[in-house]
Amino acid sequence: MAKYRNDLPQLKGGTFITDGGMETTMIFQEGIELPHFAAFILLASEEGRQRLRNYYRRYLNVARRHGTGFVLDTATWRANPDWGQKLGYTSEALKAVNEEAVDLLVGLRSDYERPEQPIVISGAIGPRGDGYKAGIMDTAEAEDYHAFQIGAFAGTEADMVTAFTLTNIDEAIGVARAAQSLGMPSAISFTLETDGRLVTGRSIQEAIETTDAMTGGAPVYYMINCAHPTHFETALDAGSAWVKRISGIRANASTMSHEQLDNSETLDAGDPEDLGRRYRKLRGRMPQLCVLGGCCGTDHRHVAAICEACLPQAA
Repeated sequence: MAKYRNDLPQLKGGTFITDGGMETTMIFQEGIELPHFAAFILLASEEGRQRLRNYYRRYLNVARRHGTGFVLDTATWRANPDWGQKLGYTSEALKAVNEEAVDLLVGLRSDYERPEQPIVISGAIGPRGDGYKAGIMDTAEAEDYHAFQIGAFAGTEADMVTAFTLTNIDEAIGVARAAQSLGMPSAISFTLETDGRLVTGRSIQEAIETTDAMTGGAPVYYMINCAHPTHFETALDAGSAWVKRISGIRANASTMSHEQLDNSETLDAGDPEDLGRRYRKLRGRMPQLCVLGGCCGTDHRHVAAICEACLPQAA
């Protein structure tokens, strides 16, 4: 039975951290081959599962030191039907790997959770296609497509689902509707280009307001991920109602564009301390930000720097 599905603690205040760039850490820092950027393949062996546990523990230890809650996302950003098929997974095997990803986190939660430091388990969903390109599904197709993975999470102890690196509004609407129909709280995280807009050219304001209007406000909150704060901070009018719907940031430390990152053969880890200061500035303008983590090129050092900048009293 899911522990927090009907009572998400991050909606009640306080700070929750999460992890950084799982796939970039595994590939560039640990030398692990991840075909199609699919970290879920590590669940196929005990050695791979142990690598995942070790990865998560670095962040969980940061949360423990700083007295924060934690949103623990599964290693399933690529574990949807199209990417699974490319990697040779049948529907049955793909459903099982999504379930196994949650089970791994349940074990970690039992080791780390404390009454004053709740740990929320979130099923991570990625876009059907490339996280840097616009998708082509309409809302109905997106709802049907993502229902498979969300349905797998619904039968586990996952408390919610979070869709990361979404590039178009129709896919966001489909995810939110599918989650709602399956009784799963959802968070929607858009990725933005260097101009603060989706790759389709639509604004983050339009993305949030349209998704809310078309789903009856189904997402519990919105996030921004896989963009540097300088790419989007000027696009956020802190006093607007739509901005108040943004409760999480998982930024890149690199200021590179998505095209530059895609073509880079090395990892640009940016400056952890600078990233922390930028998060502090964002929180000063947007006090509702409660879920803080990283994305491509970031690791536990960046998340620790974010904690040190935003939670100096706990450092």
